[in-house]
Amino acid sequence: MVCNRCVMVVQQVFEKQGLQPWNVTLGEVQLKDELTQSQLDQLDKSLVDLGFERIDDHKARLIESIKKRVIQLIHHTNPTERKFNWSTILSEELHYEYNYLSSLFSSVVGITLEQYIIRQKIERVKELLFYDELSLSQIADLLGYSSVAHLSGQFKKITGLTPSDLKKSRAIGRKPLDGVS
Repeated sequence: MVCNRCVMVVQQVFEKQGLQPWNVTLGEVQLKDELTQSQLDQLDKSLVDLGFERIDDHKARLIESIKKRVIQLIHHTNPTERKFNWSTILSEELHYEYNYLSSLFSSVVGITLEQYIIRQKIERVKELLFYDELSLSQIADLLGYSSVAHLSGQFKKITGLTPSDLKKSRAIGRKPLDGVS
C-alpha cells in the first residue's frame, strides 16, 4: 500500500469479509484475532483481485517497510525535513545495519536501494513538473539535490529526457509509486 486510497481499499476488503482491523496504515493491517486458513485464502484472493498481496514473510515485510519509508519520506514529508542521511534514518527506524538492509533489498528487488531512492525521487520530480508550480531550482532544493545540474543529470539518466524536455513534451507518463523499480 502506498497511498491513502490504498489504505481505504484494503480496509474495505477486510470489512467486507467481516474482519474488523483495529489499525490499517500504509503497508500494515493489525487485527485483534488470528485468522483461519480459510479466511487467509479468501483475503489473499480478494487482495490479489485488487492488485495487492499479503506479505507474511519477515524479509518481505522488511523490504516493504523500506519501500514504505522511502515513499513516505520522498512523497509525503514536509519539505524542510528532506535533507537527511538515508543510511542513518533507515537503519535507526528499522533497527538493522544499513549494509544488511541494502544487501537484502538488492537481492530481492533486483536494484540497489540507492537506485530505488533515486527512482522514487525522479517520480516525485515528474509529479512536481507536471503541476508546474515550482521552478527546477526549487524542486532540486525540495528533494535535497545539491544542484539543478545533479537533478537534471539523474533525471536524464532515468527518463532519457531533461526536465525541461519533459515539461515541453509530457511524453513520459508517471508511474504508480508501488510500480517504481
